[in-house]
Amino acid sequence: MNGHVTHFDLVIIGTGSGNSILDSRFADQRVALVERGMFGGTCLNVGCIPTKMFVHPADLASMPAAGARLGVDATLDGVRWADIRDRVFGRIDPIAAGGREYRLHHEDNKNVTVYEGTARFTGPRTLDVDGAVLTADRIVLAAGGRPVLPDVPGLEEVGCHTSDTVMRIDKLPRRLTIIGGGFVSAEFAHVFSSFGVEVSVVARSGSLLRHEDAEVSARFTELAREKWDVRPGRKVLRASRTAGGIRLELDEGALETDLVLAAIGRIPNSDLLNLPAAGIEVAETGHVVVDAQQRTTAEGVWALGDLSSPYELKHVANHEERVVQHNLLNPSSPVESDHRFVPHAVFTAPQIASVGLTEEEARAKGVRYVVAKQAYGDIAYGWAMEDTTGFAKLLADPASGQLLGAHIIGPQASTLIQPLIQAMSFGLSARDMARGQYWIHPAMPELVENALLNLRFD
Repeated sequence: MNGHVTHFDLVIIGTGSGNSILDSRFADQRVALVERGMFGGTCLNVGCIPTKMFVHPADLASMPAAGARLGVDATLDGVRWADIRDRVFGRIDPIAAGGREYRLHHEDNKNVTVYEGTARFTGPRTLDVDGAVLTADRIVLAAGGRPVLPDVPGLEEVGCHTSDTVMRIDKLPRRLTIIGGGFVSAEFAHVFSSFGVEVSVVARSGSLLRHEDAEVSARFTELAREKWDVRPGRKVLRASRTAGGIRLELDEGALETDLVLAAIGRIPNSDLLNLPAAGIEVAETGHVVVDAQQRTTAEGVWALGDLSSPYELKHVANHEERVVQHNLLNPSSPVESDHRFVPHAVFTAPQIASVGLTEEEARAKGVRYVVAKQAYGDIAYGWAMEDTTGFAKLLADPASGQLLGAHIIGPQASTLIQPLIQAMSFGLSARDMARGQYWIHPAMPELVENALLNLRFD
């Protein structure tokens, strides 16, 4: 430390969703922004945005195979990996750099001081940022998370990518092995296999996407095995270099590959902040403990996003950012975060989207429910697409008709689920939703309409 202490009205650690807190209403406050990596956080730089920019061309690359059974004979002439990659980061990197430049030099930010380094608490509302000592009346923790590397002997020596690095590789490998069976694995398996890479997936669980509804997980695992070399219920024991690439020894069998991607999950960056020094409680998962107003256990300190949220979703972080922003500006009339119906989607092939309870969760909690399914192939648009694998599954309260959960696997699942999220959030019953409006025929939302009509109530 240099011994000099600088006091601020507000310090924000992290420039993902945390960066959005600052607007003109904070112009009269002295503010510090602390960032240890790239401006914009996980979503912009290594998460939602770049991955979906890869998913879209992957969807295009896989179209010829899908069209063949419909009488459309098309071929994929090739995939220009460098062009795809450079399009993605040629747009994203300037946005991150522009965000940094804006906070550093724009006249709108005369009251904002940017510190580029790692913040660590040394006491209540006191931080050390690579030698600079900051104190503050209020602090917001929005420091995000990072990928976890599996503890596999030899893996570090042979080289292992994560979602942070794999999108910037110089060329496509011939063979890719993904360790992990969650949504990051599913999305990258789709991307790379669509681009012609031989993909293997090693998952400790017996099925892929095991946190989804069991029927959705089973269907996705079945479809994945048709496209990729899926090794469920397997563990990687060690890794080594060979003349031809990388050898992964499993608890049953082995794999030869050219590139390894670890996709076993993420951890919050709470361990980097020395939170005990500030009296900030952390859960066993590493997430900072917050109340409904996003307050931590330390006076004057809030937290949001992946650092404190087990959902680890950008739309949740944005919601929590708005809550924190309001509470900073209106301390006498605070609001609470609404985590009742948090949806998510997996942008793989086929898409998957979910909100609310799975059938397994409903049973475990003793919640009464009725359930209904609707296959894509039994609605007009799904019939036109010859879709034989997709379906929607709904759970509802048998007495009130309120939806309890919705799960879709199939084309455009992430879009089709939105009216169901809306119904759950605003208390619209399944009966009223199905019968109280027109549904365009023969559009794909008829999947939702028919699933609602299939529910049988008391």
